[in-house]
Amino acid sequence: MDKYINKFIENPWFIRIVALVVALLLFENVQDERNETAVNVPQDQQSETIEEVPVTIYYDTETLVVSGVPETVTLTLSGPKTSLQQARIQRGFEVYVDLTDAKIGTQKVPIQIREISDNLKVTINPDSATVSVQEKVTEEFNVEAEFSGSQLADGYISDQAIIEPKKVTITGAKDIIDKIGYVKAALDTKGEIKETIKQKADILVLDNELNKLNVVVEPNQVEVTIPIKAASKTVPIRLEQSGTPPDGVTIESVTLEQTEATIIAPEEVLNRTDSVRVELDVSKIEEDTVLTQPVIISEGIVEVNPKTIKLTVSVSVSETEDKTISNLPIKIEGLAEEYMATFREPSSGSSSLTVSGMREVLQQLNSSDFTVFVDVSALEEGDHTVDINVNGPEDISWQLDRETARISITQKEA
Repeated sequence: MDKYINKFIENPWFIRIVALVVALLLFENVQDERNETAVNVPQDQQSETIEEVPVTIYYDTETLVVSGVPETVTLTLSGPKTSLQQARIQRGFEVYVDLTDAKIGTQKVPIQIREISDNLKVTINPDSATVSVQEKVTEEFNVEAEFSGSQLADGYISDQAIIEPKKVTITGAKDIIDKIGYVKAALDTKGEIKETIKQKADILVLDNELNKLNVVVEPNQVEVTIPIKAASKTVPIRLEQSGTPPDGVTIESVTLEQTEATIIAPEEVLNRTDSVRVELDVSKIEEDTVLTQPVIISEGIVEVNPKTIKLTVSVSVSETEDKTISNLPIKIEGLAEEYMATFREPSSGSSSLTVSGMREVLQQLNSSDFTVFVDVSALEEGDHTVDINVNGPEDISWQLDRETARISITQKEA
């Protein structure tokens, strides 16, 4: 009998039938669980997330300062659809942190919610905060203007800033107040600065590492005035005259319309500058003249006032005449003792000069005022053509009747 039973169990069809029965039983069990779940969970249950929900803090604002509470949290609400819609639209709930009984120091506190339907399940993220409760301190501090002199245009300087009010009241946690290193009025300036600055400036409160501190400042703005002026100096105007007046013209005087100028420059340039100049070329001035000339400045000077200046030039003009002085002997200079020299051309050994100048000067001239000569110091025995030279008064001009002479140099007889 056992033999037949074992054979029946080992039959493949028996195994297949058993597997099918087990599968049917499992399927029925799953369906029962699903039906049970559908009965226990209402069909109108939903969930919704509300972000950036503000957090209210309750504490003694007169004596304490609180930090560490997030400004907003994220709520996840689960419940009936109608309750969710009401909560989302009306926002009647409040998310808060209660620190009314908190002690000074650091502590972890829950973030809570109230005035919300009991039908809703609420999850708050984050659900707690590590807060610092500190004693509130109020102190007065002097304000400094935050201004960089590097923005000043060349040649300009700033005076001490005028701040109104000079002091501000700063309120915050005691440990933060103790860290205050700088209280500055931050100016908003752009480009090169040449004029006085006057503007409202926000107050910056910084620690010694220039980190901004979270405090309350009253007032949070001050009026800052920074006087800006040119670094200037008054120096004489120097006249530099060049050139030679035309023949017959004498410069009697040059009058400057202004004898001083104001220069703007960096301090080190001012210290080394004693004057500025105007230039006058008299080579083309033939009569009384009024000229406008630029005032010339040295390197490093930013500005000069006036930039131009009028020059009044007074002259005297004399009539010129020509006069001929004849038979001026030509001297031989530089001849060695062992030589002798004779003129081939001009054979007379003399020359004539035509001189030009003012009449009163020419009337006083005679042949003794001129020396006509040739220089033979570099010549040896033989015939040579040499230049004829003239020495004479400086205030006239002259012209030789010939420019060269031919001479013969010979050895003296023993």
